[in-house]
Amino acid sequence: MESSEVGVTMKVCQKLGTNGDPEGLDIAGAAPISYIMTIASASSGHLTHLGVLRFTGADALPFLQGQVSNDTQRLTENAPLLAAYSSAQGRVLAVIYLLPHSSGVIAILPREILSMTMERMRKFILRAKVRIEDAGDSLAVAGCVGVMPQSNSGYTEIDGVGIAPVGRDKNRHWLIAAAEKLPSAGDAAAAKRVEDEWRLADIRAGLPQIYAATSEAFVAQMLNLDLLDGISFTKGCYTGQEIIARTQHLGRIKRRLFRLQLPSGTWQVGQAVRLADGRQGRLTEVAQANGRIEALAVLSVGPGAAVSSDAPTEILVDAIELPLPYPIPQRP
Repeated sequence: MESSEVGVTMKVCQKLGTNGDPEGLDIAGAAPISYIMTIASASSGHLTHLGVLRFTGADALPFLQGQVSNDTQRLTENAPLLAAYSSAQGRVLAVIYLLPHSSGVIAILPREILSMTMERMRKFILRAKVRIEDAGDSLAVAGCVGVMPQSNSGYTEIDGVGIAPVGRDKNRHWLIAAAEKLPSAGDAAAAKRVEDEWRLADIRAGLPQIYAATSEAFVAQMLNLDLLDGISFTKGCYTGQEIIARTQHLGRIKRRLFRLQLPSGTWQVGQAVRLADGRQGRLTEVAQANGRIEALAVLSVGPGAAVSSDAPTEILVDAIELPLPYPIPQRP
């Protein structure tokens, strides 16, 4: 099935037909959603802290191409994209996951900054034929831990459920569908456990996130997005591109995202910290599991490097640096 709904001719994913043949993307070997429900682990379920924006219209892809850090043309190849949406000063307003859903381009981001992001993007529509809406009434987000039946690493739809790998982790997937089609986390306590475990998995994968407390605090490279295929340096202009490109080409990346184990206590996203070795920065994600607190923090790469003057009062932290699944370049 061909669609030009998002601005270019793009093959979109549809559910399996009644005869078992796919109506869109070739998903040979895929299984019905009932099987996906079966393999979902106890860590799977509806992620209520995340929301969904939907972009539709003939100019949706060109519009997004001028707004986010990654190359949205890759969506036409059913590639899920990690990207930054930044201010004109190159400061990240939101980290989003873009998926080529059959109803339009879907953006996954924290619910607490969804409205702010939507309203800011709408200001730049001008004469573009694009509609931006909160799709929360029709679509919800779940996380699934378990090996999916499809063999490729792209985006697919099976029985009305969109499926995409989370970063490079072949064992974790986004599920996008009407809420009733998604695995339920159960009661409020179980839902909180699923959210905490999902955020902990993001921390261990070194995947950044932006919340209200950290919006406009960092340039994309400080969140390691250049190390996670979240920035295209060849696609051309987009909002914040000049600052992001200059930062990359001049090698002035003085802060990076690191993974930490924190001591017992109350920790919050956005909290300013100073490590025993002198590095300074702010927490960007915090999660607790089995009595252990882990976090991601944007820290100065070298001991004693200064942070911005608007940073909140620092707390000296006896933290342990933990490894990330990818290397952090050292400053020259």
